[in-house]
Amino acid sequence: MPGSEKSGDGSMDAGLSSFDFSDAIGQDEIEVTEVATGIGVVYEEAAVLYANGNDRDAEHLLTAVFDDPTATVGEGLWMMLLDLYRLTGQRERFEARVIDYARRFERSPPAWEDLSLQPARRRPEAAAATALVNFPAALSAQATQQLQQICAIGRKSGSLRVDLGRLRSIDGEGCSTLRQALAQLATDRIKLSIFNASRLVDLLAPAVKPGQADNRDSWMLMLEMLKYTGESARFEDLAVDYAVTFEESPPSWESKVSAPGEQQAAAEEPQEHGEEEFSFDGDLSGSSSETIRKLDEFAATRQIISIDCSHLRRIDFVAAGTLFNSLASFQANGKSVQLQKVNAMVGALMRVMSIDQVAVVILRD
Repeated sequence: MPGSEKSGDGSMDAGLSSFDFSDAIGQDEIEVTEVATGIGVVYEEAAVLYANGNDRDAEHLLTAVFDDPTATVGEGLWMMLLDLYRLTGQRERFEARVIDYARRFERSPPAWEDLSLQPARRRPEAAAATALVNFPAALSAQATQQLQQICAIGRKSGSLRVDLGRLRSIDGEGCSTLRQALAQLATDRIKLSIFNASRLVDLLAPAVKPGQADNRDSWMLMLEMLKYTGESARFEDLAVDYAVTFEESPPSWESKVSAPGEQQAAAEEPQEHGEEEFSFDGDLSGSSSETIRKLDEFAATRQIISIDCSHLRRIDFVAAGTLFNSLASFQANGKSVQLQKVNAMVGALMRVMSIDQVAVVILRD
């Protein structure tokens, strides 16, 4: 099938965009192109059939290749067929093929796992109700867009949790931008909890010098953060220095320390600290725009984005196109994205849709 092949270097020939994947279904002969590397017409067509919900046709297409004694089948197609069996709960057919896989590649085959019954993970209700965002390592004028997105998240849920534990530097513009964001959240009456506020207090302290009437935003921001650390005595001392230095009344004291239970919940939240991950569950279709929107929010304050796809069963063309656009935007903004534990059927579609060009796609075992 000239014009429909994918070259060995992974680039897609121009003819592929006009190739009708339905043409090969039911043909007596199925052309296999470069299947030794898992790249070719069958690879692409089976991925598209599965994405469209045509599990039986995808299975027929793949098994026709395996049953052809003249075909040399690479590991890419092997993993697609084995994962298709797992995704459709066909244990007997999986076990019948997996022995041949072990013999062919001389290594332990994938273990059986019924992915057709795998439930989607549920996040704790508290986490679903109140988003928690981690601030980046540096706050400057360039963080304006990120802070606007954080405010949008807060307006949507009515409450917001912010962790400053990663913060390492903040300049004058960053102080001004953050103060504006905090003022906007207050105006919108968003319930705000701030964790690790002492990190920001320590960063601001060198810029706050009694008797020197400059860096006013640093002064005001430090006074505000002391409300979240609960250091009332230090707040009062700084308030007096502020009144003398700027010859105006300082803000009044108001403790904003989060309740111990809330702090503990934030510390235990699996998607909030360290190598936290976003997750895709079940099927992603054209109606899954809300999931992609949540991914955009999750990525707003992160440079490294890890997406757990171990519970993702299927993704259709519309959702794959929407996902590509988001991931391409992340890449353009210098972000790094990994799609972890992707099943081979979904991974093949990601290859066809060039998602692997804007993110690292790692297949599941």
